[in-house]
Amino acid sequence: MVNSTKNDKRITLAWSGASGAPYGIRLLECLLAADYEVYLLISSAARVVLATEHGLKLPSGPDAAKEALTKHLTVSTDKLNVCGKEDWFSPVASGSAAPKQMVVCPCSAGSLAAIAHGMSDNLAERAADVVLKERGQLLLVVRETPFSTLHLENMLKLSKMGVTIMPAAPGFYHQPQTIEDLVDFMVARILDHLGVEQGLVPRWGYDQRP
Repeated sequence: MVNSTKNDKRITLAWSGASGAPYGIRLLECLLAADYEVYLLISSAARVVLATEHGLKLPSGPDAAKEALTKHLTVSTDKLNVCGKEDWFSPVASGSAAPKQMVVCPCSAGSLAAIAHGMSDNLAERAADVVLKERGQLLLVVRETPFSTLHLENMLKLSKMGVTIMPAAPGFYHQPQTIEDLVDFMVARILDHLGVEQGLVPRWGYDQRP
């Protein structure tokens, strides 16, 4: 298998244990709807958060998790690949096969620290390490408040490496009426940075006027 390119429509998406499960679910839906092949990595803590915030209980097995997501999502999951957290034979674990784009959404402070220090103790951390070493595009949708000095130092360290740090901080200029509107704001910004066409929210100064 040859290396992927930025526009080959393959991407790695990791869900960590931070609050913000609706962001991850909505982003997955949008990527699949845009015909991306998605390699989904789900931490044990993320499963707890999904059940708490989204009412979605995912089995630990990759095949069973995909089946549950297929029933839950409103888009086709034909291009969804759910990977085990220690599936070291997954394409995302090697620079010779991994997608060049990766998003951790939501990204916990713990995942942020592990990625900043190259821990690679599970598949999500290894996948992020691969994207970094291959000079790909890595976005971290950090969900924590307030940020400690240590959090900020880790974000600065990664930012200097070219990582996009995108805290889950939705705007309000599109006059959101629902929680889904706030979720869509953040997902739209993520998709913009990935180069994925989207029409989730009006753009400032173009699509919306006072």
